[in-house]
Amino acid sequence: MNKKIKTAKYLIELFEVLDEERQNSLFDFAEYLHSRGDLISKEIGEPAHAPRPENETVVGAIKRLKSTYYMVGSMEVFSDASSLMTEHMVKGRDSTEVINEMEGLFETAYQILLKDNL
Repeated sequence: MNKKIKTAKYLIELFEVLDEERQNSLFDFAEYLHSRGDLISKEIGEPAHAPRPENETVVGAIKRLKSTYYMVGSMEVFSDASSLMTEHMVKGRDSTEVINEMEGLFETAYQILLKDNL
């Protein structure tokens, strides 16, 4: 028997194949465990700041920011970052402006992560 390693990813895989009633039961059980206390607090590291290269592209900035803010989940900033990328590529918005806003998105997501971890 191929035994799966118990990870969050595996839990999501299990969740996705359950019907709605069982998904709700899984949520209820998780909330019950959460309410019992003794929770672990994730240690959130500092961003690994790297200087912005001269003539950095928007794509390069995204890669740099994902590396700098490694603790921020990509989905936390994906929608806004995609909109900014579209504004740059389709509407010709200045890359420096877009990169500045992206840096703000990642920093804001990081600050929210810190706040939520208290």
